[in-house]
Formats: sequence, structure tokens, C-alpha cells
Amino acid sequence: MIITINKQEYKAAPGETILQVAAKNKIFIPTMCHNEELTLTGACGLCVVEIEGIKRLLRACATPVSEGMAIHTDTKRVTDARKTVLELTLSTHTGDCQAPCRLACPAETDCQGYIRLIAEGKTKEAVALMKEAHPFPASLARICPRPCETNCRRKWVDEAVNIAGIKRYAADIHLQENVVPSMVPENGKHIAIIGGGPGGLTAAYFLRRGGFAVTVFEKMPKMGGLLQYGIPEYRLPKKIIDAEIKLLEDMGVTFKNNAHILSLIELQKEHSAVIIATGAHKAKPLWVKGEDSSGVIGGIDFLKAVAEGNAPDIGKKVIVVGGSNTAMDAARTARRLGAEVLLSYRRTKNEMPAGQKEIEEAITEGVEFLFLTAPKEIKPGLEITLERMTLGEPDESGRRKPIPISGQDMTLQANTIIAAIGQDITDLGFDLTTDEHFRTNMHGVYAIGDVTGKSSYAIDAISHGRKVAASVLNTIDLPWDTIKSVLVKGDKTSDFPHVVKDVRENEVHVHSTDFSETVQGLTAAQVKKETARCLSCGCSAYKKCELINLANKYGSNPLRFSYGKKAEHKQEIGTISRNINKCIHCYQCVKACEKVGKSLFTAKNRGFACFIDTAFNQPLPPSCKDCMECVNVCPTGALS
Repeated sequence: MIITINKQEYKAAPGETILQVAAKNKIFIPTMCHNEELTLTGACGLCVVEIEGIKRLLRACATPVSEGMAIHTDTKRVTDARKTVLELTLSTHTGDCQAPCRLACPAETDCQGYIRLIAEGKTKEAVALMKEAHPFPASLARICPRPCETNCRRKWVDEAVNIAGIKRYAADIHLQENVVPSMVPENGKHIAIIGGGPGGLTAAYFLRRGGFAVTVFEKMPKMGGLLQYGIPEYRLPKKIIDAEIKLLEDMGVTFKNNAHILSLIELQKEHSAVIIATGAHKAKPLWVKGEDSSGVIGGIDFLKAVAEGNAPDIGKKVIVVGGSNTAMDAARTARRLGAEVLLSYRRTKNEMPAGQKEIEEAITEGVEFLFLTAPKEIKPGLEITLERMTLGEPDESGRRKPIPISGQDMTLQANTIIAAIGQDITDLGFDLTTDEHFRTNMHGVYAIGDVTGKSSYAIDAISHGRKVAASVLNTIDLPWDTIKSVLVKGDKTSDFPHVVKDVRENEVHVHSTDFSETVQGLTAAQVKKETARCLSCGCSAYKKCELINLANKYGSNPLRFSYGKKAEHKQEIGTISRNINKCIHCYQCVKACEKVGKSLFTAKNRGFACFIDTAFNQPLPPSCKDCMECVNVCPTGALS
């Protein structure tokens, strides 16, 4: 017989269903409950199609074809129905599609994946997985603010897993290997990147892998940007960043150091695209009288001079103004140069933007903190007047605004004053605005990192570099944007298996007066213990999960319907783990069990009260040992 699907004629045999004919002719009709080897259920309702002459939508899996039938698989009515079905399914589906640590990482590093590989002794494979996110795992393990650990579920049991410490262990082992990653053949196009910091170099890394010829222009003698010139040696040894940058050279990226860009227009003419990644290298002014005096230096300028081997003569008494990580780095560097250091900050310790570990390290190393003070004037001879502050109502940053207290000024003498209240971008000579894909208002020109005003840390710039490369490659893949933030619904403190409350393994901090690295890496024994603490939160099936793939395809909104999660989250049935909150009532496990002659699964109730029950709560029957048919057919990883 002849039927039409989407206005094209196809041959069909009597007794065939619409779904079978469509599949035979490679016409996409979604389904999550259908399996040719199992009896028909039609449970998911996703395979609906529109048939001319019939008012209601029919399920393709259960509708046999007939002569002259005219079928439509992708009308607006059909796609809207599928979208709604998926939204209803998602309303009671709760699961960590990706682990919370990975979701928190700006670069989307697969933390759970590399922790598992390291636990199995596969450190080389683990580093290769790290480098799918960015090329600087050893460097970032040392300086990243660790949002992955902030989001780690293990902290609800005792303490977060030392993810960065584990990462550093494997990355350091393979630091000098620099195996060139897979690259597609060259496409004949050339990209110019202005700025050799973490963002620009990450963009170069992914664009080179994508087949582009890439040239990076950097005004400094060495590549690395603030990784090279803004992070002190005792936190990030130069040999680490240099070794990781060498990988890009091995891949064929062209570096042009000591470069000065004279014409953006000429770069546009000569390249397929230009990426501006110049960073923020200009110290913000204090905006007080006398700050242009000799002996007043910006925090980033001070750190850069030390990194270049041109440390200024700072004398014995140094005052650092600011509360950022740059301020901590400047203060600790000044201590290593032999100075007594006083740090003035206009709020309290609790409001400081610097990492708490950096603050504690500075205190341990002898930096004196003077909170609730701010510079008012710098007089000749570097006599600085500080005014006392009190905290008022929160300002636009969410922190309480410092307010001067009249009549309580104090005057201090210094040999050097370091202004470390932040960095600005260098004036580019033109206005720069970007869209969500980092495209500017200039044809073929992109901008990332600090110049966009949307980057605070190296990991943020690295994230920009990866995403702008995807934008240039025109293969932007953001499958998690619509649902990643809502599929992980609420706290799950009660959902975890019982675990032994081990103490977190931490790196050893060595306090010294020189520039040798202060934080020592974890030992092999510590890493073995620490990887065992990982709860493996992410879904093992997410890469092949039909629910998330289809939800992305149809743009389904998981929050459209909200009926809460089911009463029970996880049940251990012998060697099968059943996560009830991931169940979508497709009944494939029920039918698979029936197929092999057992009836251990059954569906109870209807609608949102429906759940899949089991006929046993004890260890699996012997006949189940080598079967696992139920696990094999589960489309969402509810059974594993």
C-alpha cells in the first residue's frame, strides 16, 4: 500500500504501524517507551502524529497504516503536544543529570569524571578529560576559587571533596608530557587573538583543534597574561604555566610576543575573525590627593615588576590598600621582599572579596590588617591619612556601605604605598559591547574576558575562551541552558547513601620567606582516600538519556507543571539501584521483566500518583543475577 508522511509517498506493508514505517524510512518520531522486542505500551505519549481527516492526535506506535493515509509528524500541533508531554514528565522527574560540581564550574569541567578515572589509577586519561574543558589543569588547580567545591554535595555529609587537590595530583604527574589532542584538518582560515592571557590562549586552543590557523599577539615578553605576571611565584610557579602553554606551541599556535597592535582594521582584513582578549592590566586609582607621589604603585604593576625580575625598592614599611586577592598577593610579596606590611581595608574581614585561605595565609605570614579604614590623602614623604569607617546599609554590591566617621582620622608613615583596589581595562580607543556569543558590533570581531566586564577570575576568562571558540566555529552547543538549572530541584540531603564520615585530605601549607611554592600537593595515599569520598552525584546515563535530549529538542520548560518529587528517592534492590525520582513511567522495565518470564515489576495507580513497584524488597532472586534486562531498557538511568 502507499501512504504519505509529510507529503512524501512511501510503501507500507499491511499490519505495520506508523512508527515502523517511519523508522524504516529514517523519519524521526520520538518515543521513550517503545521497544520492538517488548509488548506495546504507548505509555510515554511522545510519538503522537497528525492524520488528515482525524481530529485527535494518534500514537504512531499503536496506529496501523491504511491505504492512502496522510500523516504529518512535525506540525505545530504535534510539536506542541510533544513539548507538553515532556513538561508533564519533567514535573516529577528529579535527577542530577550532571554532577553539581560540574554545573558550578564556569568551564564545565567534568570533575566527577576525572575523579573517577584517578580513583581507578587512570591519571593520564583523567588529564585528557580535564583538557576537554581547557588546557591549564595544573595551573588552575593552584589558583581557582573552587566553585566546584562550594557546590559539592559531600559537604552535607562532612566536608567538600578536595577536587582541586585531586586535579593537581594528576595534572602534575603528566605536566611535561603535553600530548597533542585530536585536531580536525586545517580549514584554510586564520584567526587573530589579541591578548595571550588565559582567555585568549583557551580560545586559541579550541580554535586550533577546530582546524583554524591561530596567531596570538601579546604585548608582554611571555604568554600567560595575569597567570604569568599577576600571580606570584609562590602560588603559581612559572614552570607550571610555561609547561602548559608549550602545549599550544606544539599544536601549531603561532605566538607573537612584544607585539603592539597598530590597526584593528588591518587585522580584520587579514583574518577570518579577530578576538580581543586584552585583560585588565591597569590599576584603579585611589582618587585621593597625592596618589601620584613617588612611591605609590598599583598592585598589578607591583606584581608585574616582581614577576619580570625588576622588583622595586619598597623599603621597610609598606601600606597596601584593598581587600582583593591582588591585595593579598601584593602584601605577601612585599613581606617576601623584607618589608613590614600593613593592609588597610574599608570594610571588615567578613566583607573582603579575597579568598579566606589567602587572607589567613597573609595573616600567618605577618601581614597586619587595619579594617574599617580608607585613604583620605597622601602627603609629601608618603605620609598617608586614613579615615575611620563604619558600615551602613548594603550598596549595589550587596555589602554594607562604608561611611566615614568624622574626627577619627589617623596618619601613618610608609616607604611604599600599594594601591590594590582593582584593575581596569586599557583604553582600546573605541566602545566595546558584546552579545551572548561574545560578538561585538564590529564585523568578525569578538571580545572576551575582562574587557567585557563579565569576568572576575581566570576560570571565567577560560570559560569565555571556550565559548567564543564555539561561536567562531559556528557550532555553539548549549544543551543545558534550558534545563540544567531546574532538573536539579532543591536540596537532597536525605537522598544520599550512608557513608563513612572521613576527614577531608588537605594540602600542606609551607610558610617561607622566599618565593618557593607554599602549597604542597596531595600524596598518592591522600588522593586515594579523597577520591573515595566522592558521592558520584551525576547521572551515569545522562549522555544517552532520551528525556534530556528530547527536552532540549522541543524546548520544554521543566517548571511549567510542578507536582513535587515522589516520597522515595532511591531504593537498593540487591545489585540494582532504583532511583524512583528519575522514573518516567515508560513501563519498559515491566515489559522487559515479563519478556524473560518474570513479573517482578508492576505499575500501580494512575496519573501523577503512578509508580513502578517491585514484588520483592530482598536480595535479587538467583534468576536475576545475569539478566539485567530492566536496566538495559531504562531510558533515563532510573535503574542502574
